[in-house]
Amino acid sequence: MSNPWIKSPADPDAPMLLYCVPHAGGGGSFFRPWRAALEPYLGVCPVVLPGRESRLREAPYTSIDSLVPPLAAAIGAHADRPYALFGHSMGAVVAYETARRLSAGAGGPARLFVSGRRAPHLPARRPDRHTLGADEFLPAVAALGGTPDEVLRRHDLMALFLPGLRADFAVNETYRQLPGPPLRCPVSAFTGDADPEVDVVEMRSWADVTSAGFSLRVFSGGHFYLAGPPAELAEALLADLAVRS
Repeated sequence: MSNPWIKSPADPDAPMLLYCVPHAGGGGSFFRPWRAALEPYLGVCPVVLPGRESRLREAPYTSIDSLVPPLAAAIGAHADRPYALFGHSMGAVVAYETARRLSAGAGGPARLFVSGRRAPHLPARRPDRHTLGADEFLPAVAALGGTPDEVLRRHDLMALFLPGLRADFAVNETYRQLPGPPLRCPVSAFTGDADPEVDVVEMRSWADVTSAGFSLRVFSGGHFYLAGPPAELAEALLADLAVRS
């Protein structure tokens, strides 16, 4: 069941799968600790995008329009049981557009989880960063708190990761919501109470993208409140998917 886009769950017998799309510059390893928190109830399937980890030699995508079709095809081929999508920051809009594409036919995700990014129809609050020079781009990335200091200080590592990181920022910052019907699945929105990238009002606007149910939860922390994950986040995921007896 393995393919380059998806890391299969550690527990092959989990009753539901959770496909997790990372933030800009993030890889599937970000979600590795989630397996201990969520399995055996949820099979955590981190998404590995081109340009990082095992796909480091592949060219990264720079637009959602080109990224979503192959990702949706990969998930459609991999999902052999009910599933949900989770996306954080850039990953939120990638997961959203992927959910829209998968919902266009039979089936589709049982739920969409979005985290740490304003709703897709809202305007940006800050200038684009993907066009900045390295002297300005790297401090902007560091301010988000998701890149370890030891990586930021290693010029050789940053030279390796910078193209993919900049491409991810381009994916996020050039994205504009495409026309189409609302999702048929419920949406759960999560955010940190001290996130500089998004506020509660912007997260609440995700309710507009679905004709089904919507919920919003605010956790303690900044843009990367979800690292770990916190026990409260794991409980929310399990409760919204009703997979634990």
